[in-house]
Amino acid sequence: MDNIKVNEVMRPIGGFPVIPSSATFMEGVATLENVDEEFKAGKTPERILLVHDNNGKIIGKISPMDIVEGLEPKYDYMDRFKTNQYSELIKSSIMAMKDQLQLWNKPFAELCKRANSIKIRDFIKMPKAAQMVDINDSIDVAFHLFIVNRHGSLFVKEGNEIVGLILFSDVYKRIKENLKSCAI
Repeated sequence: MDNIKVNEVMRPIGGFPVIPSSATFMEGVATLENVDEEFKAGKTPERILLVHDNNGKIIGKISPMDIVEGLEPKYDYMDRFKTNQYSELIKSSIMAMKDQLQLWNKPFAELCKRANSIKIRDFIKMPKAAQMVDINDSIDVAFHLFIVNRHGSLFVKEGNEIVGLILFSDVYKRIKENLKSCAI
């Protein structure tokens, strides 16, 4: 595993389905459903749907969790309280904010009507530094981000462009192969 670079393990963006950020919320739901079907049929490695801007530049990805959050825009306010380790205090604070912000207070039918006017660009979250590695980084950088942040995939950038994804499943496969070759 020594000296392996991200570019040796990454998958280019051309290997993933894409959707424009100008697509509607409902188009996103339908496309994600197709991606899921392709994943189950073994045609795609992950349930990942990349999003591109008007210039074709990849600006992020959407998942089923993003779709659910996109229905209720008030979740943006709560983003700063997300943590991997919920203490009882944080959990009770989040529940109090949920009540105060009246999250999911509207009838679902009303949220569904609103879904036809929402564009993916209205709810997509841009990748953060903890979700990105450089194409020339050592695989150790990706290991660290996978372990610390618990992401299933990381964006790979070259300069300011997203050029691919590195999947935890691919990195884990490499680890297993190397472990099997170790003399015990």
